[in-house]
Amino acid sequence: MENKSLLSSFFLFFKDDHYSIPQCKQKFLNLLLVYIILFMELIDRYRGCLIGGASGDALGYPVEFMSMNSIKNKYGKHGIVSYELNNGIAEISDDTQMTLFTATGILIGITRAKMRGISAKPWDYIRYSYKDWYRTQTEKYPLNGYHYSWLDDVPELFSRRAPGSTCINALASPNNGTVENPINDSKGCGGVMRIAPIGLYFGRLYEIGIADYIGAEVAALTHGHPLGYIPAAALTHIIALVTHHDCSINEAVADMRHVIGQQYHDDKYIDYFLNLTRDAVDLANDRKICDADAIKRLGEGWVAEEALAIAIFCSLRYSNDFSKAIIAAVNHNGDSDSTGSITGNIIGAYLGLSGIPDKWISNLELKGIIMEIADDLFHDCQFSEYGKEKDPEWEEKYFNCKAFRHK
Repeated sequence: MENKSLLSSFFLFFKDDHYSIPQCKQKFLNLLLVYIILFMELIDRYRGCLIGGASGDALGYPVEFMSMNSIKNKYGKHGIVSYELNNGIAEISDDTQMTLFTATGILIGITRAKMRGISAKPWDYIRYSYKDWYRTQTEKYPLNGYHYSWLDDVPELFSRRAPGSTCINALASPNNGTVENPINDSKGCGGVMRIAPIGLYFGRLYEIGIADYIGAEVAALTHGHPLGYIPAAALTHIIALVTHHDCSINEAVADMRHVIGQQYHDDKYIDYFLNLTRDAVDLANDRKICDADAIKRLGEGWVAEEALAIAIFCSLRYSNDFSKAIIAAVNHNGDSDSTGSITGNIIGAYLGLSGIPDKWISNLELKGIIMEIADDLFHDCQFSEYGKEKDPEWEEKYFNCKAFRHK
């Protein structure tokens, strides 16, 4: 019987190029090793992006509404530099909650497309998922009736952690916000702080400009001002480049400013946005200015463009030091959990989970769920309506929309 194994196929391929059998074996093993290394590096970046974002969020959450003076009075002259634990847990806020619901929305949509051959736009499924997050903030666990995201089966996600009023009000509305038909005129940071999964997933699937467009539409579900969704497109761009294109953070930010400047060249706010992100780059390179003073020049992060600018500054200044980056990102007068979360997303995607010290992981709330979501985004739906291969766990989570119970 003819051997149809993958190994034999590789041997035959290389033998056609006049390699000996031992050379074929070695070449195959070398290629396999390269594949394994690339595989592990990429999944490490997915995990790093989501765990990193949650870490920055959890560090900043206790000081979100505190002034810098109050932070120093409570935590010392360097501000908050480690988690404030509640019963041994570093609690995440609505930033990480909504990031996880963004991810399940993506995967519900893509699973339906592959299993049924039909699909709506990505942001339609993400809105369904956000509606489920809204229910966790306004109803009690367990929910009655149908829900789209299996995360509604996770009781910890029913904790209210200062959910943004703009997101709550937009999701309570029967109307669908889009870039063309804004639901409001908000440019709060609630649109950008949840967007990292768009860059992770669609940055691999599509040309990067399409991923940026999806990021903007996802933000526009709740934030209708151009400066509410343009920063989301920009963050999508940065995450996609550092994750999938082996770019430095500096290269990713430079490319983002060029491409976003072209994509939104006729928007009246684009020059302001580009100038602010340029200031973030310049301040990161100016070692004469301290972190706190630099961040003060960029804003407080309550609005999306300032939150992203602060994250760019911190990620560039400390591109090889996760701890210093998120500590800088949360010690200021403003929206500390969001600036910490976005910074953690960027530098976590760049350094990978292996670049995040264990002290930020060990006590992190829902770290297992966050890792599971990161892995699902990476592995994607691997079966279709015509294939014989099935994955009961995947079907339960992203088709039946229930948390999978291991037996």
